Amino acid sequence: MTGGADGKRQGGTEAPKAERIAKVIARSGLCSRRDAERLIEEGRVAVDGRVLASPAFTVTGSERIVVDGNPLPARDRTRLWLFHKPKGLVTTNRDPEGRPTIFSALPADLPRVVTVGRLDINTEGLILLTNDGGLARVLELPATGWLRRYRVRAHGEIDQAALDALSRGVTIDGMIYGGIEAILDRAQGSNVWLTIGLREGKNREVKRVLEHLGLAVTRLIRISYGPFQLGDLEPGEVREVRGRVLRDQLGEKLARAAGADFETAPASPARPPEASAKAGRPARRPAPAEPKPAREKPLREAAGRPGKARRPDEP
Repeated sequence: MTGGADGKRQGGTEAPKAERIAKVIARSGLCSRRDAERLIEEGRVAVDGRVLASPAFTVTGSERIVVDGNPLPARDRTRLWLFHKPKGLVTTNRDPEGRPTIFSALPADLPRVVTVGRLDINTEGLILLTNDGGLARVLELPATGWLRRYRVRAHGEIDQAALDALSRGVTIDGMIYGGIEAILDRAQGSNVWLTIGLREGKNREVKRVLEHLGLAVTRLIRISYGPFQLGDLEPGEVREVRGRVLRDQLGEKLARAAGADFETAPASPARPPEASAKAGRPARRPAPAEPKPAREKPLREAAGRPGKARRPDEP
């Protein structure tokens, strides 16, 4: 099932460009593209009064789109926030096991947002939030090439030579991991502190690779995502990136690929469908479990292999 517009010229006039309905919903910031497809399959999306049964439907922007009985929110200008995710929160809108999610920890006055990728429940540190699903999709793709850096505490012994070998990539149980930058910062008793840099972010990548080297990860903190740094952000704290900084850091190519809009005036806040029930509580600021590790050493650039599919929870 598809819409009627096809983007061709009709009577000498360029017809409006047709886009997949899930893409349009994601760009509104209501939810991610994947979640939009799920909402459609569950019969929760209607276009001009017609309930959709499949995401294979295109719209041009003139239609009335309704999600869960509510009109699709007006598109806001593209915005980005930095969030220091504490350990113990799930990166999802709704958890079947009833565990607390990051959305339950966000300030009540934050507009509707989606996450750029995910972090495992036991991983701390920086996660990006945006009101633009198109931007989230572009930034989480390995093909974008943004380096993600982690501070890692692991139990065991390792030397720099063994870590340097990871720059060539490694295959574990048939899974191919691209080049990884790994620096031994210091040994502390039976533990070591490492700085890890990667560009793919496959499921539990850091833990699995270090286990392959005989190390057991006991703490994992993401300290940067591309040009954005965790810095002095406290656990549970949210900070917005200024519009001019965001535009400069994205550059024209990424902004164009994401369909970013830096001109539209801010719209009224609204939360994604699954997150709305848990919104309204102030951000948590739990005390760190341990003192902050020593200052990170400069991380050398590492070549990574581009990928296509969105990854599940990162390390």
